[in-house]
Amino acid sequence: MKPSNPPEIAVVLVNLGTPDAPTEAAVRRYLKQFLSDPRVIEIPQFIWQIILNLFVLRSRPKRVAHAYASVWDGDSPLRKITLAQVDLLQQRFDQQQLHCKVSVHAAMTYGKPALTDVLSALTAKKVEQIVMLPAYPQFSGSTTGAVFDVVAKWGLKQRNLPSISFVKDYFAHPQYIQALAESVKRFQAQHGKPEKLLLSFHGIPEPYEQKGDPYARRCRCTAAHLAQVLGLERHEWECSFQSRFGKQEWVKPYTDVTLTEWGKQGIKSVQVLSPAFSADCLETLEELAVENRQTFQSNGGGDYHYIPALNVDAAHIDLFESLALPHVQAWQQNLQGWY
Repeated sequence: MKPSNPPEIAVVLVNLGTPDAPTEAAVRRYLKQFLSDPRVIEIPQFIWQIILNLFVLRSRPKRVAHAYASVWDGDSPLRKITLAQVDLLQQRFDQQQLHCKVSVHAAMTYGKPALTDVLSALTAKKVEQIVMLPAYPQFSGSTTGAVFDVVAKWGLKQRNLPSISFVKDYFAHPQYIQALAESVKRFQAQHGKPEKLLLSFHGIPEPYEQKGDPYARRCRCTAAHLAQVLGLERHEWECSFQSRFGKQEWVKPYTDVTLTEWGKQGIKSVQVLSPAFSADCLETLEELAVENRQTFQSNGGGDYHYIPALNVDAAHIDLFESLALPHVQAWQQNLQGWY
């Protein structure tokens, strides 16, 4: 006997996470969860927990909370943008001629809405087909890998597991590269073409790459594809890595060091884009747009502009739809006996 309601397929758009408020206490809770993940910090946990609790969580939350307060507008930019992306993607699926219901949900690896809570709510509704869409263009064990971990650990406690498919990444997807290129062109139509375009990606520790993490290589591939589509000469652009944490070596070149050198060279204009971020957040709005502007200009550099992330750009939502739709259609074929 077929169910009276059509089967539901869920698409879960996952991002990293954010504190609940721009306060020291909320930031401390968030950082404790985030920095306790062995995917993020690979130091032996018994040693790292001592460092984390005695030093990092005593000094860092106050400074980070101040930075969050500078970009907070009722909620964190990352959560607001992710929720808006989900609403727009839901509209796209509502317009599709599908024989099943598709629901789109936001989730965070750390903080709220917690991925485990979203998965539990879906299974409570008897949703058995889930498409996981981590909003990380370039796969890394410390980001997308952490999403896999959360799902796997959640699954250990489930008696009846749903069918789950994953979008691993989309670092060279033509729609992604074209969306980035169009965002740069629109920005430059208003602000002019700079002497240098810096493509700054969130960094990872160098040992992670040496152990096989493909992230930095994927970032360099994204940058090269984008530069090619924009028709840039090699001296007109650079790929760099930001947001270092701790004392170990991270993948290079470093964004702040690059901007310092360019400032000292007297570079008159720089525009910075961060293709690793699907939504603007603290690392783009405060670190890139404010801190690194000061770094560049205090060392003699000239004009500096940050180009926003793709956020809710229509081409970005097109991309998300293109990434998720084949998975949805595959599940629909699997469920065709239900309707």
